[in-house]
Amino acid sequence: MAECHPVAFRWPMKAKVEHDAKLIHVDPRFTRTSAMCDIHAPIRAGTDIAFLGGLINYVLNSERWNSDPFFREYLLNYTNAATLVSREFRGTEELEGVFSGLMEYKGNEADWPYDGFVGSYQSTTWQYEGWRPEEPGEPRGGEELSQPTRVEPQARTSPQESFESVIRSLRQPPPRRDETLQHPRCVLQILRRHFRRYTPEMVEQVTGCPPETFLRVAETVLANSGRERTTAWAYAVGWTQHTYGPQMIGCCALLQLLLGNIGRPGGGILALRGHASIQGSTDVPTLYHSIHGYMPAMSALKSHETLRQYLATEALGGGYWANMPQFVVSYLKSMYGDAATPENDFGYDWHPKITGDHSHMPVFLAMADGRVKGMLCIGQNPATSLNASLERAGMRRLEWLVVRDNFLTESATYWYNSPEVREGTVSAADIPTEVFFFPTAQVAESEGSFTNTQRMLQWHFKAADPPGQCRDDLWFTYQLGLRLKRLYAGSPLERDQGIRNLVWDYEPDHPESIPGGADPRKILREIAGYRTGDPSRHLEGPHELRDDGSTTCASWIYCGAFPAPDELLPASREPDPPDTIGAHLRWGWAWPANRRVIYNRASADPSGRPWSERKRWVWWDGKEWVGYDIPDFPNRKSPDAPAEPRGLGLDAHSGRQPFILKPDGVGWLFNPAGLLDGPLPTHYEPMESPVRNALYKQQTSPVLKYWKHAANQTAVVGDERFPYVITTYRLTEHYLAGAMSRWNPWLTELMPELFIELSPELAAEKGIGNTDWVRIETPRGSIRAKALVTRRMRPFRLGDRVVHQVGMPWHWGWEGVVTGDVVNELTALVGDPNVSIHEGKAFVCNVEKG
Repeated sequence: MAECHPVAFRWPMKAKVEHDAKLIHVDPRFTRTSAMCDIHAPIRAGTDIAFLGGLINYVLNSERWNSDPFFREYLLNYTNAATLVSREFRGTEELEGVFSGLMEYKGNEADWPYDGFVGSYQSTTWQYEGWRPEEPGEPRGGEELSQPTRVEPQARTSPQESFESVIRSLRQPPPRRDETLQHPRCVLQILRRHFRRYTPEMVEQVTGCPPETFLRVAETVLANSGRERTTAWAYAVGWTQHTYGPQMIGCCALLQLLLGNIGRPGGGILALRGHASIQGSTDVPTLYHSIHGYMPAMSALKSHETLRQYLATEALGGGYWANMPQFVVSYLKSMYGDAATPENDFGYDWHPKITGDHSHMPVFLAMADGRVKGMLCIGQNPATSLNASLERAGMRRLEWLVVRDNFLTESATYWYNSPEVREGTVSAADIPTEVFFFPTAQVAESEGSFTNTQRMLQWHFKAADPPGQCRDDLWFTYQLGLRLKRLYAGSPLERDQGIRNLVWDYEPDHPESIPGGADPRKILREIAGYRTGDPSRHLEGPHELRDDGSTTCASWIYCGAFPAPDELLPASREPDPPDTIGAHLRWGWAWPANRRVIYNRASADPSGRPWSERKRWVWWDGKEWVGYDIPDFPNRKSPDAPAEPRGLGLDAHSGRQPFILKPDGVGWLFNPAGLLDGPLPTHYEPMESPVRNALYKQQTSPVLKYWKHAANQTAVVGDERFPYVITTYRLTEHYLAGAMSRWNPWLTELMPELFIELSPELAAEKGIGNTDWVRIETPRGSIRAKALVTRRMRPFRLGDRVVHQVGMPWHWGWEGVVTGDVVNELTALVGDPNVSIHEGKAFVCNVEKG
């Protein structure tokens, strides 16, 4: 965090200096963060679940945790610990490292894009006892949905009635529970069995972390959790970029639920974001598999033929997601405006549908096979990205390529200046691609909203106009949309009606200095919502959304960010008065509904009283929920309000169920649905590892994604040619692939060339001296770098074996003031089954003096 998020790291340091907060750093390397922490726990890259699983096992067996009434009360009321799981469920202890429902995957590799699955789970046995089985892509609402009927608008008597039957068909009965927490099939007992082999000794054997260090971490975390204290975890791509990245994050969430650290101030899990609006680009997505507000993308591979079937497949009958009809209809109105009517399913048929995995890796494999004709390359640099030589091979087969960036990047010059061209293995004359480079405006030369790590929307004001013909991304995107609409304006084809009817009217009301651009306030107005037909009547929050077309709102989670034409909340800059406790609710705007701590009903006990007066956040005052934050709960639902037996949405929850997005109103220690790779986090070795899995017979995730290609070879377990673990990371002085920072002399002087960090022990073993040239090789490629021999890297003792680990920053390429080899030549196209994130943080290599 100190290295990659130095501004954010001010706050942990402030807590340490002013309040004696304990800081712990779990990382393969000793970094600038480690130097500031009370404990540095070194672990081998890719073994985080083993470490977190050890903490979970320690907590479950701790006398303090088992005797403190706070933990039991939080666990029993706010989690699914007491819920019974299906009789058919079998876990990793019974099945040698896999879960029940594992099937051999029989996908068709001829389909594009390739999905990459090596296996799949049928998750019916993971369900709660008594719940209907859920299978991805199939409607869950019963036979009446197999032949959906449209409800005519005149037949409606309430805004929700048209889709109420769909939502009602999704309603699950209250799950069976054992309040004593002793039933062998209750979630708590399943957890105990699943994690009992994650002992301190096993943690050391898998991760290399010394037991005494692990126990210090466990004691510190447990001592700083309870009624009076909370512990927070922060992570970034070190947890994300693995074949089981979502499971790592879920494992931490499981630990935090056990410790009562979710929904409370100073608790939770913070996903550190390294870009100005990386959070915003997932909320208002540039992702292939979701649309606004984390609603799943419409898919040609699921039962999504009609809007009703889409809702029957993706919505929930209990919890806040029961409002999905209001969310998606308001979204479709933002897409197609007046053309979206009840009679045409609000334009649902015009909306694009995905046909498979359209994420980065399979798209570039399809490109390498000649199946992609052109690409808009905006805000990324694939010529230096994953398995970079393979990606460049794909780019060489494009008919056209548009690159928009601040500087000439490797992706703009690969056709005449890449390693293959310079070495003579590829001739520039043989590359048919027509490449266009569009110079972009810098950040300070644009205006609009950014969403940061805290889910906080803040308004960014323009400081200056860009020079020459440089234009910002908003101008380019708006112009592209206008020209596409002109191109298709006269088309009679049904397939083109989506573009013809697309709402694309964001012209500034007042002349701007650069003609042809869009007004970012009008775009935020559409995202945040207004009354259809009257854009001046802004919406105050998602509770005002309707499913009859009377509201327009692109992203329900942002609804209310712009409540009036003269009240742009992201531009607010009003902190709380000094010496007051609060959430700074007038500084920016955080989704949803400006809440700063989500699920904050859990900051009070079941009766509505604060768990701790010192850490009170929201509470029940006898009439409504009040506090320092916006309550994340129905404002006037009392703590003793019962769940309505046939209620939908939040009516299906009692006043003691704070997790409003979950159908059963509680935090999930065990995931009966939603993940493709198991209901519980399980340690598997990375796709490439020098050692066998010490916990289970199953070596790697049985359902990971691996794309077979001649240029994407991987090493087998324990391959003697590649004995060392390698991880990649960022530096403070450089930014991403270096396209911005490597052109700046003052930054390149601080970090002038590519290096590899290796321990003194490994350096001595290989005869490598500090600053020697080193050759690094994997099955995908070979590069060279300068050796940085440092005790920041350490050998790991795993049982009776010593495993060395090396690390490399990935900021270099062949453009800029300073240049160097591309580290991503070494990485593989291997991914997680849920979101296709790559495994770039743990693989194997060889290192030789060069």
